[in-house]
Amino acid sequence: MTEQGPRARVVRCEGLRKRYGDRVAVDGVGFAIAEGETYGLLGPNGAGKTTTISMLCGLLHPDEGTIEVGGSPMTTGRCEAKAHLGLVPQDIALYPDLTAKENLSFFGKLQGLDRGELRTRVAEVLELVGLADRAGDRIEGFSGGMKRRCNIAAALLHRPSLLVLDEPTVGVDPQSRAAILDGIDDLRREGMAVLYTTHYMEEAERLCDRIGIIDEGRLVAEGTQPELVAAVGQHPIVRLAAEGDLTTFAGLAADAPQVVRAAASDGRVEVSVLDPTRALAPLIESAEAEGLRISGVEVVQPDLESVFLHLTGKALRD
Repeated sequence: MTEQGPRARVVRCEGLRKRYGDRVAVDGVGFAIAEGETYGLLGPNGAGKTTTISMLCGLLHPDEGTIEVGGSPMTTGRCEAKAHLGLVPQDIALYPDLTAKENLSFFGKLQGLDRGELRTRVAEVLELVGLADRAGDRIEGFSGGMKRRCNIAAALLHRPSLLVLDEPTVGVDPQSRAAILDGIDDLRREGMAVLYTTHYMEEAERLCDRIGIIDEGRLVAEGTQPELVAAVGQHPIVRLAAEGDLTTFAGLAADAPQVVRAAASDGRVEVSVLDPTRALAPLIESAEAEGLRISGVEVVQPDLESVFLHLTGKALRD
């Protein structure tokens, strides 16, 4: 495999395109993921995430572009690249009338694990996802979170170098959600590459080393969270809840050092600043000098949600 910095590159996509009739679902998408890296692919509904993942996993043939996983070209008809990845789809892919152990044994045989290795790996992955004590129970009796965790176990049986998780925490209880996120962190630290999609921005902020934002089939931005924030020119905001002539004060504040812009609305003034630690005290002093009666002060740091809204004009769940 080629190298990306000090870590080997596990997956590389370039120029992926897919059309459905006159509609372009994916238009020139490309990214790479290295060992031990969690890459978040975020986008509103209909942005092209599922189509991109389907092509990456060899379930759908791209009209244009190339995909490599584990150094092997990914196609719909070949198994070499598919052997390097484990897929956890949005929908539960388990047999409800079989036990957890029986499900994993079945999927392990499909992956070509021999009897001895299969027995060992089933026990290991059940322990990893916290279901060792439920190995003999049928899936139909599991909670939603337990089913998700067992689905992840099935994807890990053959020790893939890339784990693809497509919204793995949808509909799960808080305890199972925390267990899933902790498990993904552990896998990344052990060197596994992870492709992660989610509709929960806090998950992306916690888990992802780099993030790609896809909208209307195009990858509109990519980078770490600080890089994305800097790229779209987002700044911290000082919010002053106050009574008085807020419009006049906002005009004065806009010309102050460290201030990028200021606006008054709904009983408060929002001031975008370069550095809140340097701007806060002068703003409060100026507001009091103008006769404003301040009832609250809040500093809001730019986050991934604000970047996403700026780039797509939509919330992540739209």
